[in-house]
Amino acid sequence: MKRPATGTKASRTHAGKRLAVKRALRPTPQRDGNTEQQILDGAHAVFLRHGTSGARMQDIAAEAGVNQALLHYYFRSKERLSEAVFRRAAAQLLPRVIEVMASEAPLEGKIARVVDLELDYLLQAPYLPGYIISELHNHPGRVRQLVSTMTGMTPEHVGPRVVTRLRQQLEEGVRAGRFRPTAADQLIVNLFSLCIFPFAARPMLMAILGMDHEAFHHFIGERRRQLADFVLGALRP
Repeated sequence: MKRPATGTKASRTHAGKRLAVKRALRPTPQRDGNTEQQILDGAHAVFLRHGTSGARMQDIAAEAGVNQALLHYYFRSKERLSEAVFRRAAAQLLPRVIEVMASEAPLEGKIARVVDLELDYLLQAPYLPGYIISELHNHPGRVRQLVSTMTGMTPEHVGPRVVTRLRQQLEEGVRAGRFRPTAADQLIVNLFSLCIFPFAARPMLMAILGMDHEAFHHFIGERRRQLADFVLGALRP
């Protein structure tokens, strides 16, 4: 015996169309800049406590004071949220460092200022070096986009802007007998790596040296007092 029909195919299609129209007319939440920054701040705080791999979306939502549905509406996934946090952090640091390195300030002052900028900011965002290294290793094709996003310039413009003035200052110092011959690109790599490495290798250093987070901050404070003199000592004859 046949079961009674529950509706013709045409009527079901018509009902489906009405549902689709109803959904389409439903108001879409408007993105709010304050809420987005609130979420980014919350993610930043959770990343500091748990690292990026240990951070959970529900913890980030609780820290930001929003529900998980709103969190997913703004960023869809932890990967997208992580990328937004990292790019915001890098964009706040690197342009300032480039500006100092390309300035007309004396080289000695530049080195001390870059050390202060790098260490101050990386204490606030110690996950940043690890993210950048991971991006460069896993997605080398993103290098140009990453540099452009973080600096507002193409890679072809970043290098010459920084290297040209440093090279001139190093050559002037050599002629005056203040510096030994040193390539500008070597100085840049030495300075940046000496600032960044403790943060990129933070878990390993804390384990090997028996440091907790407070001891690590103290270690960076000691490094701040010594690092500029160390770099300048390598330049002097």
